Amino acid sequence: MKTFVELRRNLRKEPPAEKVRIALLGDTATQLLAQALIGEGYDRGCAVEMFEAEYNQVERQVLDQGSDFHAFGAEYAVVFQSTRRLMDRHAGMTPSEAAALADERLEFVRALCDSFGGKIIYLNYPEADDGVFGNYANKVPGSFIRQIRRLNLGLMELASVRPDLFIYDLASLQNACGRDFLFDPNIYVSTDMVLSVDALPRVASGIWDMISAMRGKLVKCLVLDLDNTLWGGVVGDDGWENLQVGHLGIGKAFTEFQQWLLKLKRRGIILTVCSKNDEDKAREPFEKNPEMVLRLDDIAVFIANWDNKADNVRRIRSILNIGYDSMVFIDDNPFERNIVRENLPEVIVPEMPEDPAEYVDFLSSLNLFETASHSGEDSDRTRMYRIEAQRVSERFRFTDETAYLKSLDMVAEVTPFNDFNIPRVAQLTQRSNQFNLRTRRYSESEVRAMAADPEFGCLAFSLKDRFGDNGLICVVILKKISSETLFVDTWLMSCRVLKRGMENFTLNAIAEYAKANGCRYVVGEYVPTPKNSMVASLYPDMGFTLVGENDGKCEYRLDLEDFKAADTCIRRSLPAE
Repeated sequence: MKTFVELRRNLRKEPPAEKVRIALLGDTATQLLAQALIGEGYDRGCAVEMFEAEYNQVERQVLDQGSDFHAFGAEYAVVFQSTRRLMDRHAGMTPSEAAALADERLEFVRALCDSFGGKIIYLNYPEADDGVFGNYANKVPGSFIRQIRRLNLGLMELASVRPDLFIYDLASLQNACGRDFLFDPNIYVSTDMVLSVDALPRVASGIWDMISAMRGKLVKCLVLDLDNTLWGGVVGDDGWENLQVGHLGIGKAFTEFQQWLLKLKRRGIILTVCSKNDEDKAREPFEKNPEMVLRLDDIAVFIANWDNKADNVRRIRSILNIGYDSMVFIDDNPFERNIVRENLPEVIVPEMPEDPAEYVDFLSSLNLFETASHSGEDSDRTRMYRIEAQRVSERFRFTDETAYLKSLDMVAEVTPFNDFNIPRVAQLTQRSNQFNLRTRRYSESEVRAMAADPEFGCLAFSLKDRFGDNGLICVVILKKISSETLFVDTWLMSCRVLKRGMENFTLNAIAEYAKANGCRYVVGEYVPTPKNSMVASLYPDMGFTLVGENDGKCEYRLDLEDFKAADTCIRRSLPAE
């Protein structure tokens, strides 16, 4: 991680082309935090357009709808109201006022959520005790430490019901690094700056991890070595029964590592294996060793051979159809790490500690798995990708593409947005980068509002085949912009179903919806991003005509009077299916 001085040097560089609007509101001096956020933005490929509120003007900026904060129109509001300022307020309160401090602060955060249209990153409160009651403070409703704990718990509960409120866990950073790392009393007295200079890069990086996740940059896959990474020993030499795993000695470290990986898998991270081994020997511990936590069902793609590991990572990526920058490669061997790092620079390759007992703490500290959403389908992701690997293997049995697609017996269901699928729809808008024509990000509340608006047509597509259910894989949001024209506000699709004819099926559904609503034209727009070049020619390839181009954005139109349904091997499900 860079130092604050190194982050500030970024500000002298040519700014990145991509721009992000961030508002920073704080009740103490925030100038250096603003610089750290801007400098970190450069490293994330984003130039920050920053609004920094005047000193200690948080409430005024939020509650006044005519304030500069609201006029700025930020995509993200970073709000930092410090424990130190809260302690000052608490000191002047009566016992009854002190007992209501957490509730009063939470009410303000609710008002912030109601008044701001973007996403809010609220820094929670590191614990501090004024020492007035000692340990008896845990029994006193109005004690400062009790109010801080109530407030942090209340923020978590509020964030769970407010889709656009996210909590940056400053309290956990203090727990991990210590109060002296986070707060320097001498600097605070002289500058009114609460965060130490050493802490600023950590805080800026953590906030940017959250922003990146909201913008769809996520780690989706772990690529795991086996020998001396997932277990102690070499399975080919020691045999599956003699590997170090379990609850004795160093085996405990590998077991705890596997337990952590299983939690990630249940959260939706794809686990894959990339090992230099004979495949039958590499599989034996998963099948036979009773002390293994992970089993073969937990692994989406299993590759064990003697090929170059960079080539095998490429193979895993091609099966999963995800970006290299969403993959993390874990290997105890520095030679293998360097091979992957040099050949696939987009893949994240942590420099693993030598002691396996440090694996979990080290990887946790990197915060690689930040996310901005979670849905029920996430826990089923490994099964879906294991099935996808079977489809890829099946493809090689066919020389004719159409014959292969027909053999899949694909059935798609088209449904309007509803309470069940809206969380997944919002998640797809936030995560989908490659097959995404305009890359618009929507929160659950925004998706719900469009679903209730008669001006919008909101279609969710799911796909099944003889191998299994792919779940919800495509989202289309349509808006009627005139009596005869329908605009494609959003068209995105999961990359795991590419090259199966789902694009044609979706276009047919769009055309059918447009005709049913009395429209003759469908207008679509392609907005280029660094990641969606795969759909740059989608509209012209599907019969749309270019009608305008401005600053890289291309507008296309389809005349439905000339439209003939596109060929596809996917049939639409009937209500009884």
